[in-house]
Amino acid sequence: MPNTETALKEAMTSIEGTLGVALVDYTSGMALGTLGGSKDLDLTVAAAGNTDVVRAKVRTMEHLGLKDEIEDILITLGGQYHLIRLLKGRGTSGMFLYLALDKARANLAMARHQLKRIEAELDL
Repeated sequence: MPNTETALKEAMTSIEGTLGVALVDYTSGMALGTLGGSKDLDLTVAAAGNTDVVRAKVRTMEHLGLKDEIEDILITLGGQYHLIRLLKGRGTSGMFLYLALDKARANLAMARHQLKRIEAELDL
């Protein structure tokens, strides 16, 4: 079972078009690990900002009385996909994987499939 560092490396190398990846604790908004990114994609800032997105969606579901679980949240930009995958495994409550993809190079369905596989193998 891969640890955080191995899982982030696997996401960067096995998911076509990946620009950056982070493991985030959404209770604190802190990135527990990051890989990739650029001067235009600060993964620490993205981790904190996407924490607000996750919290807002969880709160909205509670207000609506929805008893379902969030698998992932997709934000589509002009040139990028931002994929937030909430983790459900043992010891991963309150965490998500964040993946930024180049829209021109990425296959969104395959990225979701690979991220789900990485989540299933992650050992924290």
